Amino acid sequence: MKYIIMCGGHYKKWETPRQLIMVNGEHLVGRTIRLLRENGTKNIAISSDDPVFSRFGVPVLQHENDYYARQYNDMDGYWCNCFYPTDDPACYLMGDVLFSPEAIRTIIETQTDDIMLFGSKAPFAPEYPKEYREPFAFKVVDQYHLHKAVNRVKELDRMGAFQRKPIAWELWSVIRGTNPNRVNKHYVAINDYTCDIDNPEDIEKVRNAIDGSAD
Repeated sequence: MKYIIMCGGHYKKWETPRQLIMVNGEHLVGRTIRLLRENGTKNIAISSDDPVFSRFGVPVLQHENDYYARQYNDMDGYWCNCFYPTDDPACYLMGDVLFSPEAIRTIIETQTDDIMLFGSKAPFAPEYPKEYREPFAFKVVDQYHLHKAVNRVKELDRMGAFQRKPIAWELWSVIRGTNPNRVNKHYVAINDYTCDIDNPEDIEKVRNAIDGSAD
């Protein structure tokens, strides 16, 4: 299985790609690569159309992603366009997530013959710096099922079926065949300090969480 770190999209509030944010002296994407390698994973790539990511010593899969976030959940393009198109099994990891070693280990060791989502789930761990759940990775063996679900999300969005612009949670509900406006909770919970960086102020929260752990 190839582990693809998604580093596309554009975010107005940041002067640099979010995946290049420094936390404890390490880029987010660099940390993810290191943790994958420390767990024996060698088949790693970055999905992006930005040549800046070539510095990390893994293949950069050229992938144009028209997702453009103007503010939270107010976007141009589709978040679900972030998946690098391939017919082969792949684990797509969010490039703007700060993963714990335990989270990466869980993602690698969890088996599926279809699609599995990994994310935080209440009750949250004390060191988790957010008040809401976050998605972290999709592990995909059945790429046909994923592509079909992505197309279905776009179709439903055109029909006005969503209460907001669809992102990971809506896609997961479509994959599971449940109400697209309710989070399907059948996914693998990662409940430690692992979380994505939405705002600049999140950096200090995450740093404090790491400092208070055994990482």
